[in-house]
Amino acid sequence: MADAAGMAEPPGLGAEPGAEPGADQGPEPGGKPEMELGAAPGPELDPEPGPEAVMESEPERPELSFEEEEVPHEEELLRNPFSVRCWLRYAQARGTGPRHRLNMLYERALRQLPGSYKLWYRYLRLRRLQVKGRCPTDPAFEEANAVHERALVFMHKMPRIWLDYCQFLVSQGRVTRTRRTFDRALRALPVTQHHRLWPPFLSFVRSHPLPETALRVFRRYLKLCPEGAEQYVGYLVSVGRLDEAAQRLARLVNDERFVSREGKSNYQLWQELCDLLSQHPERIRSLDAGSIIRGGLTRFTDQLGRLWGALADCYIRSGHFEKARDVYEEAVQTVMTVRDFTQVFDSYAQFEESVIAAQMDGAADAARGEDGEVELELRLARFERLMSRRPLLLNSVLLRQNPHNVHEWHKRVQLYEGQPQQIISTYTEAVRTVDPQKATGRPHGLWVAFARFYEDNGQLEDARTILTKATRVRFRRVEDLAAVWCEFGEMELRHHNYQEALSILRRATALPARRAEYFDSSEPVQNRLYKSLKVWAMLADLEESLGTFQSTRAVYERILDLRIATPQIVINYGLFLEEHGYFEDSFKAYERGIALFRWPHVADVWHTYLTKFVARYGGRKLERARDLFEQALDGCPPRYAKTIFLLYAGLEEQFGLARHAMAVYDRATRAVLPAQQSDMFNIYIRRAAELYGVTHTRPIYQKAIEVLGDDAARELCLRFADMECKLGEVDRARAIYTYCAQICDPRITGAFWQTWKEFEIRHGNEDTIRELLRIKRSVQATYNTQVNFMASQMLRAHASGAGGDGAPALDRMQQLEQRAAQLASEEQRDRQPEPRPRARDALRFVRAEGGGALAALSQQGNPDEIDLGDEDEAEPDEVQLEQKRVPASVFGGLKDD
Repeated sequence: MADAAGMAEPPGLGAEPGAEPGADQGPEPGGKPEMELGAAPGPELDPEPGPEAVMESEPERPELSFEEEEVPHEEELLRNPFSVRCWLRYAQARGTGPRHRLNMLYERALRQLPGSYKLWYRYLRLRRLQVKGRCPTDPAFEEANAVHERALVFMHKMPRIWLDYCQFLVSQGRVTRTRRTFDRALRALPVTQHHRLWPPFLSFVRSHPLPETALRVFRRYLKLCPEGAEQYVGYLVSVGRLDEAAQRLARLVNDERFVSREGKSNYQLWQELCDLLSQHPERIRSLDAGSIIRGGLTRFTDQLGRLWGALADCYIRSGHFEKARDVYEEAVQTVMTVRDFTQVFDSYAQFEESVIAAQMDGAADAARGEDGEVELELRLARFERLMSRRPLLLNSVLLRQNPHNVHEWHKRVQLYEGQPQQIISTYTEAVRTVDPQKATGRPHGLWVAFARFYEDNGQLEDARTILTKATRVRFRRVEDLAAVWCEFGEMELRHHNYQEALSILRRATALPARRAEYFDSSEPVQNRLYKSLKVWAMLADLEESLGTFQSTRAVYERILDLRIATPQIVINYGLFLEEHGYFEDSFKAYERGIALFRWPHVADVWHTYLTKFVARYGGRKLERARDLFEQALDGCPPRYAKTIFLLYAGLEEQFGLARHAMAVYDRATRAVLPAQQSDMFNIYIRRAAELYGVTHTRPIYQKAIEVLGDDAARELCLRFADMECKLGEVDRARAIYTYCAQICDPRITGAFWQTWKEFEIRHGNEDTIRELLRIKRSVQATYNTQVNFMASQMLRAHASGAGGDGAPALDRMQQLEQRAAQLASEEQRDRQPEPRPRARDALRFVRAEGGGALAALSQQGNPDEIDLGDEDEAEPDEVQLEQKRVPASVFGGLKDD
């Protein structure tokens, strides 16, 4: 067959070199020879007979007889004996007949058309269906196999025929014949079609317990498809060939060009290799498990915990417990992450527990000797020590991650509590390791804590030595060095060495040989310490407590000269000078501080300065005080102006002129925040009433009502009207109520209208009450028109967006328009005498659209309208008002005209 195909075929599966490709190689190595009942000699042994020979060897059959319905098909075949379609139609028509007649028809067709794929394919499928469900020893199977062999003489290049034949042989359970048929198929088909044969071939060899045969098949397959090595490794593991599986996995891991069909990464393959080496160390001899896993430790640094555990597990399964313990100790001392440490430590603890449990179980069976008890106690002590070391080991992991983590060094010292030698060693290692430029946290804390440890143990000189060394460290920030110097001074104060503390801080604040700016990071912090306010503030406190007046003053002056003072330092300096009687010097200090700062930082300095100045001089230096207040108010933000204005006005009221005070209050109402204007106007009105009398508050009320918002203006209007009413100025009060009504919606401000109504009941008549009701309706119409207009606009927008649902929205809009037109007509009729307009922008009407409807409704009468008659006729030309004398107390201390 190979010669007929004209191809040079590779040697057969499992064939020895030099053997014939088609020769039978006998039974599989290690297996039993196959016993196949009724099997004819395979095509491998004898040459394939031609179709004529096969036909001649068949037994003689009786004469063919045809039924009546078959006669047309026979006649058509006589006319077209080489038409495949005719034969297929004939076979379809005879499909319900006896089996041997249909087989004979196909044999006749194939005698005429031996190269027809369709005929062979249908015939072979028919023969397979005929034997389906029968016993594999039935001779019909062998007949079907012979037909397949005859078909392959002509169809040996058709992979479908080979696949169906191989699957048919697999179903018969003929292992050797199936394997040889697969091999023949691979020889006969071109290599481009081998990918269709290998999956069923591999599945076949894996389904039988013939590992040697399967391995040879896999090795041959890998020559064609190296990417299938993972499948080969899986089979090797399943059959227990672990050594070869490990070797193959190692080659895959080292091959950078290998791409996994299963989507596995190089690390996953490495992990499989490590698991294989660690779980079966006694069965894998060709590879060094320790070297391979340690190579992975340097290659996959993000999986150290798992790899260390695999290495230790390898030694444990090999029985080398001490080596496993050494591996665990090395791991907990080298891992860099908490996750890896947790994995390694948990495995370590579990290993120790299992060893102790195994020893206790073994000792329970036999009498425990003295050596056994000692060993058990040793292992228990080792386990307890391991568990007690866990916090320290975890701390070491964090310090290996970041050796400049100050917080972790402090935690390590706490873990060594009660062990002075370990604490000293830890502090020494910490101050040597931590780089102040890279430190996380405050690096000076280590030096301070180190010195405090010696101080607590009574070694004051050693503490001074530590702090002295700390002052020479190049910290990253000046605050760290300043904290060291301050701690140095506080330590001396704790031991009552006051002069030594003063000397230390004076050294800290001394001018360096090379001055530098405070934030100049290019200079060492020692050259910038002289501008640290923290050290200067502590020195000022010590000088104030322990030094002289001159030395303390020199310190404060130096702080001001360096321009590092804060408002609190300036205030402290001023109070210090004031305590010693240097009032003018204290005022100079305040002025120097004011020159250093801007608003809002200078607010406290100004407040203290002005308060102290007024308390000191009162009215003796009034002009100077006024200049100070004017200087303070120059550029003062509105947020801080109220306090200064009140102090200024108090000064004028107590030592100056009342009109100056009123002018200050008037300025304050314009200078403060809008939220504070109402309070400022109330103070202004109250002070004006006390100084000049209530009649002088009228212009203040008017101005406040114009400036303030509606709510505050409404409240002031009520107070203003109440004041006029008490003075007997009823018309003034009525005018105020009329003015205020424009900003009072009757639906919201019902209290205002009730107050006005009560006023008219007490002081008015029928006409004034009618006027009240008319104004109320007018204001109500104004607010309703505005609200309804906005509602109509919203409904219109909603109706236009609704689309098909516009009719209900249109009805609602018409109702709103009718209501707006009615209210507008009422307002038009009621607006006979116009109410007094406001000084601010007057409220305006906003009319809705729909002129036709509004014009028609404007002609209708209002059923709720009150008939007031002809106002022009009823109103007299001149109104006679009763005159009443105003009490003298109203005018305060002024003389009568």
